[in-house]
Amino acid sequence: MVRNAARFILRNGPVTQQDRWEEEAGYSPFTLAAEISALLAAADIAELTGHSDAASTLRDAADAWNDNIERWVYATGGDLAQQVGVEGYYVRIAPPVIDAAASPTQGFVPIKNRPPGENPERAYRIISPDSLALVRFGLRAPDDPHILNTIRVIDALLRVQLPQGPCWYRYNGDGYGEHKDGSAFDGTGIGRPWPLLAGERAHYELAAGRASEAEALLTMMENCTSGESRLLPEQVWDADDIPGLELFRGKPTGSACPLVWAHSEYVKLRRSLRDGKIFDQPPQTVQRYLVEKPTRQIFGWRFNNKVRSVPRTKKLRLVLLTPALVHWSIDGWKTSVDTNTRDTGLGIYTLDLPTASLPVGSQVAFTFYWPLENRWEGKDYSVSVA
Repeated sequence: MVRNAARFILRNGPVTQQDRWEEEAGYSPFTLAAEISALLAAADIAELTGHSDAASTLRDAADAWNDNIERWVYATGGDLAQQVGVEGYYVRIAPPVIDAAASPTQGFVPIKNRPPGENPERAYRIISPDSLALVRFGLRAPDDPHILNTIRVIDALLRVQLPQGPCWYRYNGDGYGEHKDGSAFDGTGIGRPWPLLAGERAHYELAAGRASEAEALLTMMENCTSGESRLLPEQVWDADDIPGLELFRGKPTGSACPLVWAHSEYVKLRRSLRDGKIFDQPPQTVQRYLVEKPTRQIFGWRFNNKVRSVPRTKKLRLVLLTPALVHWSIDGWKTSVDTNTRDTGLGIYTLDLPTASLPVGSQVAFTFYWPLENRWEGKDYSVSVA
């Protein structure tokens, strides 16, 4: 079971085909945190069951993806950063295809639940609390400058003060919620605050050593419940009361109620506050990325993540879904080498190219012969040493 799960992640990540809001594909900080944590947990299980080669493959992938989080989903400069006064921030999601873009955050993301013609937006202009998962899952420290910058942007754009306390929207420009006049969501609308996100913010505050703020957010969640039922809603109303539609500021909208996801977050927050630490934080990520901080050697290239440069001193690892003969050169095709990929036994086939020994400005070029299909790729790829 673990092998199959890890195999799926290795073959499909680091991009996700659908983010946790069931809306977009791409590089999601939340999904990346879950993927990387899962790979490290699977590596521990592989090690314990005598599969040391598989454990190395899993850890290499986790490390390579963790090293690239900022490259994929951290936007620098731009009007939002200038508006809030920070150098950058983690975006909600970045599109998966970036061949023509300098950075994934420069690409366009379609926004669901908006009127026709209003849905595409640059990735760097959409912010979400999803990046707090990087702390929740132990990939980044709560005082990491990238995290602190992002929280400033989150609070500037997504935080709303309700009678019960602060709450947060899913992302700016969200159209999933009632219309301005309180009429029901009909495919478009205005996104409303989610008590679930107050629970997630509380877990961040606890990680940052502010237990009293986490307690206050727990109380905020409790006070958003519906009447005597004490059921937590998906969203709460954030405008003036409309008694005729039973919409009251800080109380449930016509969204799902109960939202079991919100209740589970509440239960976990209760446990975390009792323990004085995040209850569901994976120990593997904390140990590897916050304590040991090992120097990583691998930088990955794959068809859903075709990097154009590799940092100096790192090996470029080609990661493919089927076996291949790699035809490659490090001198502009004056000479070339043919090398077969290695079957990892985890659904991916890899080959490490010797970029770690090349000086800055060098290029490695390569193409593929696919033996199962008896054909050449018909296209060359190149990666430069930066």
